[in-house]
Amino acid sequence: MPDVRPRRSVLYMPGANTRALEKAQGLPADALIFDLEDAVAPDAKEAARGNVVAAARSKAYGKREIAIRCNGLGTPWGKADVAAIATSGADAILVPKVESAGDMAAIVAQLEQAGAPRSMAVWAMMETPLGVLRAEEIAASHKRLKLFVMGTNDLVKDMRARHTPMRLPMITALGIGMLAARAHGLTILDGVYNDIQDAAGFKEICRQGLEMGFDGKTLIHPSQIEPCNEIFAPSAAELEMAGKIVAAFKAAQAAGKGVVTVDGRMIENLHVEQAERALALAAAIEERRAA
Repeated sequence: MPDVRPRRSVLYMPGANTRALEKAQGLPADALIFDLEDAVAPDAKEAARGNVVAAARSKAYGKREIAIRCNGLGTPWGKADVAAIATSGADAILVPKVESAGDMAAIVAQLEQAGAPRSMAVWAMMETPLGVLRAEEIAASHKRLKLFVMGTNDLVKDMRARHTPMRLPMITALGIGMLAARAHGLTILDGVYNDIQDAAGFKEICRQGLEMGFDGKTLIHPSQIEPCNEIFAPSAAELEMAGKIVAAFKAAQAAGKGVVTVDGRMIENLHVEQAERALALAAAIEERRAA
């Protein structure tokens, strides 16, 4: 059975807000991003860095995955952020505006110089036109890179496009990011949804992201967690069919049969792999819920 880690809901938490960081300990998000970049004013950057490092070191977030988003290396805070994150105990560093394999090499070099453990992953924000056009180069750049986050707000701005209900201006960029991620075995997260009052619109965008193949979605408000978790989890009907497929395939193998059908549908190896992944994801979600 495949090793699957739930990343359905990944919530940004502003690093300058200690109350929000504490509240996040009880939220049902699969993962949290402690943000030092967009969510923090320049005069609060230093204090926010201390806040998020202390939060990550506290180990008060259970099995939730913790990533810290640094400021860009070209900013006055970037290098100090990377050095602090390296030994914070966070699971990953999220790097903004990655545009090349060279950017990845620079981040990894600084992490390792600062003493980051081998277990610390790099997550890359794909949020500029140049970054998207080089997505395959970036995805293949280093073994520490485990995940892409699509930065749709910055992409829309740089493209001079518009936010629309069907996200047609974004489809090409989302698809390129998806193909590059899957080609190199990376997880990929969809971008944020800005209107926290529009629950129906949010659910539609989650469904679109699921249909496109995203593993989950980045979020900006706790109210978005539950619907996101529900949509990006396998449904009861999907799990029922997955169970039938795996059982039928095993029975056919035991009987030496080369052809497997379930409910009149021909089953191939690819269907078995999909079914096993759905069952593994459901089991991992249940384990997290019980923790």
